[in-house]
Amino acid sequence: MRLQLSALVIALTTAGCATGPNQLDSISPNALRGHVSFLASDLLEGRGTPSRGQDVATEYIASQFRAAGLEPAGDDGYYQTATWQYAERKAGDVVLSVKAGGATIEVPAGAATGNFLDAVSVANGAAVYMTWKDALENNAAADGKVLVVPAGPVPGAGRVLQQKLTSKPRLVVLIDKEKRQSAGTGGWLVDPAQAPATGAVPVLVLQAPEAAAALEKSGATVTARVAAAALRPVKLRNVVGVLPGSDPSLKSTYVLVTAHHDHVGIRDGEVFNGANDDASGVVSAIEIARALSAGKERPRRSIVFMTFWGEELGLLGAKYYARHPVFPLKDTVAMINLEQTGRTDDSEGKQVGTIAMTGFDYSTISETMKKSAERTGIKLWKHASFSDMFFSRADNQALADAGVPAHTLSVAYAFPDYHGKDDTWEKLDYDNMARVTRMLAAGVYDVANDAKRPEWTSVPKAVNYAAKGRELTGAAPAK
Repeated sequence: MRLQLSALVIALTTAGCATGPNQLDSISPNALRGHVSFLASDLLEGRGTPSRGQDVATEYIASQFRAAGLEPAGDDGYYQTATWQYAERKAGDVVLSVKAGGATIEVPAGAATGNFLDAVSVANGAAVYMTWKDALENNAAADGKVLVVPAGPVPGAGRVLQQKLTSKPRLVVLIDKEKRQSAGTGGWLVDPAQAPATGAVPVLVLQAPEAAAALEKSGATVTARVAAAALRPVKLRNVVGVLPGSDPSLKSTYVLVTAHHDHVGIRDGEVFNGANDDASGVVSAIEIARALSAGKERPRRSIVFMTFWGEELGLLGAKYYARHPVFPLKDTVAMINLEQTGRTDDSEGKQVGTIAMTGFDYSTISETMKKSAERTGIKLWKHASFSDMFFSRADNQALADAGVPAHTLSVAYAFPDYHGKDDTWEKLDYDNMARVTRMLAAGVYDVANDAKRPEWTSVPKAVNYAAKGRELTGAAPAK
């Protein structure tokens, strides 16, 4: 008689069986702690994209996939490689001064940065200060001048502003008092398949309070000298391994289990370790792979385990995979992305024995995962606001845009030290992380073992994804 993993989970729960290599109880707090403490150690220098530390992380993840018995599925063993370019300027390559009220303020090196390639030279350019709203809607007064704007409420404000400009300022200076925008310190990635726009107005992000205050006054002028950026090639790596399915037909269809191995690197000389974001998700994926690979009964569909580069820079590694899939997207039935599975100190209160899912009611995956959660004593839930809000803020979005039912699961949406230097491995709740990771393993198995393919639902926010999914698979429109 075929023993499915769901039955095994029940047996483990009710009978209290001893742990073993073929059981979900092999996902232990100590195993999780060991992985996270390495991936989030100072040695890996915050796993910035690109960096030596991130390269070490990918080597470690590949070694764990190899140890679990996953088959390599990249173009270079366990690696799907992408060769991009890295653009950078030294701090002294940007010289900026502001003259106001008879005084000249020199901006400190590194306090003004810009992610554009060309050289810029402006001498005593008249500054025109506008609110964010006026700059988007009525920027004619800035034509031929230096447009000064608060950084705005959205990430990538410079790109947004460039797209909306109807005038032609000589330079845009974004005042970023709260340091909400990426200042491009240390350099930035250039996708060779997407050439930088030519003729775009250059944008500098300014994080110098004294100069910013002067620019907010009328009559200020700006002098800027920016050297052209230097370019060098960099190799970026997604890590990918596959657990082949057991069904002769369905093993050619795939469930993706993903997380991102990058974080934000070193800032102001301090390592930002990124233990919960997202070493925890990576480690949950590693342990799920190990547990399911050791099981006597493999699911019908194949399971692809993958970790991405560049999530913190705009989901870049996941977007790259969506453009260059290792496995056909039409045969990819689901993506289960793991983020922040370790911390329980959520900003809205302690989260123990629970895990939340983005786009909860966008597809039928939630129905399957909820049953798996209930069976293993974990609550899978929908956050009233964040479930929909954060659907587009993680790597699942890249696959959802392609039509694949894709969601992100997290224990905590927000926690102390988020993107801070104190997100360290000691602060994770490894007992709870083990419980949640066992539940995720059971849920992944159930999704992969179901002969029925997950589907987008008819809720309004899923309509466009459902249409893309039908286009992807050639399915008939729902009646």
